Amino acid sequence: MTDHRVTDHTETLQQTAWHALTLPEVRQILHTDSAGLKTDEVNDRFARFGPNSLIPPKRRGPLLRLLLQFHNVLLYIMIAAAAITAVLGHWVDTGVLLAAVIINVIIGFIQEGKAETALDSIRAMLSPHATVIRDGTRYEIDAAGLVPGDLVLLASGDRVPADIRLISVKELQVEEAALTGESLPVRKRIETALPDTLPGDRYGMAFSGTLVVYGQASGIVVATGSATELGKINRLLEDTQHLSTPLLRQIDHFGFKLAVFILAASAATFLLGTLWRNHAPAEMFMMAVALIASAIPEGLPAIMTVTLALGVQRMARRNAIIRRLPAVEALGSVTVICSDKTGTLTRNEMTVQRIVCADHTIDVSGVGYVPTGEYSIDGHTIDPAHYPALTLAIRSGVLCNDALLREKDGLWSVEGDPTEGALLILGAKNGFSNHHANTAWPRRDVIPFESQHSFMATYHHDNENEPWIFVKGAPERILDMCTTQLQQNGKQPIDIDYWQRMVSATAAKGLRLLALACKRSAPQEDSLKINDMKTGFTLLALVGIIDPPREEAVQAVAECHRAGIRVKMITGDHAETARAVGAQLAIGAGRPVLTGMEIAAMDDDTLRDIVMDVDIFARTSPEHKLRLVKALQAGGQVVAMTGDGVNDAPALKRADVGVAMGMKGTEAAKEASDMVLADDNFATIAYAVREGRVVYDNLKKFILFMLPTNGGEALVIIAAILFEFTLPLTPAQVLWINMVTVSTLGLALAFEPAERNIMNHRPRSPKEALLSGFFVWRVLMVSVLMMIGGLGLFLWEQHIGVSTETARTMAVNAIVMSEMFYLINSRHTFASVLHLEGLTGNRYVLLAIVACLLLQITYTHLPTMQSIFNSTDLTMLQWCKSIAAGLMVFCVIEIEKSVIRHTRLASVVTSA
Repeated sequence: MTDHRVTDHTETLQQTAWHALTLPEVRQILHTDSAGLKTDEVNDRFARFGPNSLIPPKRRGPLLRLLLQFHNVLLYIMIAAAAITAVLGHWVDTGVLLAAVIINVIIGFIQEGKAETALDSIRAMLSPHATVIRDGTRYEIDAAGLVPGDLVLLASGDRVPADIRLISVKELQVEEAALTGESLPVRKRIETALPDTLPGDRYGMAFSGTLVVYGQASGIVVATGSATELGKINRLLEDTQHLSTPLLRQIDHFGFKLAVFILAASAATFLLGTLWRNHAPAEMFMMAVALIASAIPEGLPAIMTVTLALGVQRMARRNAIIRRLPAVEALGSVTVICSDKTGTLTRNEMTVQRIVCADHTIDVSGVGYVPTGEYSIDGHTIDPAHYPALTLAIRSGVLCNDALLREKDGLWSVEGDPTEGALLILGAKNGFSNHHANTAWPRRDVIPFESQHSFMATYHHDNENEPWIFVKGAPERILDMCTTQLQQNGKQPIDIDYWQRMVSATAAKGLRLLALACKRSAPQEDSLKINDMKTGFTLLALVGIIDPPREEAVQAVAECHRAGIRVKMITGDHAETARAVGAQLAIGAGRPVLTGMEIAAMDDDTLRDIVMDVDIFARTSPEHKLRLVKALQAGGQVVAMTGDGVNDAPALKRADVGVAMGMKGTEAAKEASDMVLADDNFATIAYAVREGRVVYDNLKKFILFMLPTNGGEALVIIAAILFEFTLPLTPAQVLWINMVTVSTLGLALAFEPAERNIMNHRPRSPKEALLSGFFVWRVLMVSVLMMIGGLGLFLWEQHIGVSTETARTMAVNAIVMSEMFYLINSRHTFASVLHLEGLTGNRYVLLAIVACLLLQITYTHLPTMQSIFNSTDLTMLQWCKSIAAGLMVFCVIEIEKSVIRHTRLASVVTSA
């Protein structure tokens, strides 16, 4: 029989707010009863809704993906350079350039393939099996065969196979952190919620891909496959585009302009020489080729790759694993870091921080699961043994507890509920362990926690065989059960007003609250019953528990603020909890907290206007996180986003730098990210940002070093054509200069250490040009100086009668010597290098100069090189003249730096 009663449109089911419907309404819409669906109904619905799986996206084939890797301006320049060297017969250079092209293409191809596996990781979260009731019989089926209306059974350890509206629960707790960001397992119930309730607060729902950690339940499947909350995230990830990094955008723009300029200048040179100076076209063609060879920055892609790779290695040593090479530099331009709270800014280890007794409020030091810490009142350390209510409260928390505290190889961990774990650690700090509790205070009976009771109770005998009943639970419930409170002078009638004030004040600090009470009596019967819990208890204390911030995260946030980087906390936790943690981290002080529900009510323009005024976002969904990242980017921010759950994957992919947690992160989050934190520590991000700034500085130093070499050579050739001089450099000699300066000298700048106070200035603007006006001036000035040294020395030597070959050899050496000295200048863009650190602070610079000098000696004096490049031997005087040309460049640059530092120009150029 075909089920025509179920709506014919999948979209209608998808738009239904199942969490807001009563159970009879759900059964009526899906026509499901306690016997489950009939076989023919299942078949019909399966044909209509399809399998319970996520549809793989359409992907480009491997060949197309490989070919598209060549679509890059830098690679075009490298291929053009390879073509030119091939025309000139320099096959070694051609091979090196083509090898660099192929390596870049292969790296890009592999990284793109890895990024696509993020979607596979989400699909892998789906449960492979499901327990259903059909035709009144229980079956174990492939979860892909589930359809809307199926009756599903859940038990501890199961992965939820579809989105399910719960119809019965028994102590059900579901781990939803990967989906909603909620740091603790969620206790489920069957009550309805408002239609606009966010997924994290839909307690009557169990979502596909989440994990049942405790209890049992049954429910009706209301969404399968792409219609589930997990499927919605999958679609978000498919639709989210990965943005290019600021540097790649700058390099693309710079490379395009440079390519156009080089081609235009070469064409103009060819036309000028042939039409105005009447040179032979073949001769002018070779000159134009020499000009192109001198101007193309062949080494830029290679040096950029090396510099980024060195940054990757340094970051890896500090637990930051880079998955996409350009992300290294992008970190240096980050203006906003959007961080998850749980496990990144905090330890993800629940800790008791405050105990409120009738007479005192006690602070507890120590964070996390390591059982070390002290108890203090108003900053003065105390001995809990002198405070009866505190001692008994600690004992109560350990005894009325089902968790276990374990230690292995110096690492402490909790098995069970994290909140109960916090109580065990509180006891261990006072020397009362769960082992000691079980031995000295054996448990006789227990009433497990149930949502309808809101407490847990245990019955014990002490070492004198006296009976005790301990209870812990929600403060409002425990207060109803208590008639007295324990003070220093003994039991007193309970002061309800006092405790209610304390509940409000402690909760306002973002602490999760538990109340602890006891009764020194035995149950009315042999076992503990609910009737034993109605009254007669003595209230011992309120316990305030929080997931504390990492100490190193506090310092890292402060460092980011000094660096002009805004840190925003985006969490699935509650607003008050987020506000309390934010206060300890100095995030969002004096600013409002925005919830996911408020974000959903805003349009994109409103969100973009307000997003920079808010630093804490609570109860957020994947859509909210993605919208926040987009809103920040629309406002011109460069965004780093951290996350660990599958719910974070779309925002991680969209962010300029996506940062996933390596220890507790899902595979979906890791595959969608650019960087993985091996230690899940926010402080590692701050270090990575610093390293990113170093990488960008070094890339700019290299470009500022490289361009004058190309510019000086080009000016020499252009001047020779304009004034009809003999060409001072042959195309082969131009390529030799480029090769020797890039392969030895330029590479040394990739190892340059960080400038002082690199984290004390604001991030650069993503709109900033790769070369500022000052940098253009510096390039032109050094190019002219190199032209003066190279061309001037060539003309001088020709004037005194030396051969053209010798004059060219001196011109080559003059330009290379200028590059050697200018390399030392380039270690500091504005600061002087006329001190020990400036001259010797980077040993790779010294090694590069030595290597380059040996190559030049070989070029000048080795007969084989002389036959290849038409070079000749030089006298000591001629060598000194070449060195003097380089020294001239060094001195002029240092004078220019001094003028800048000591005049009003300093504020202009350093901010450029």
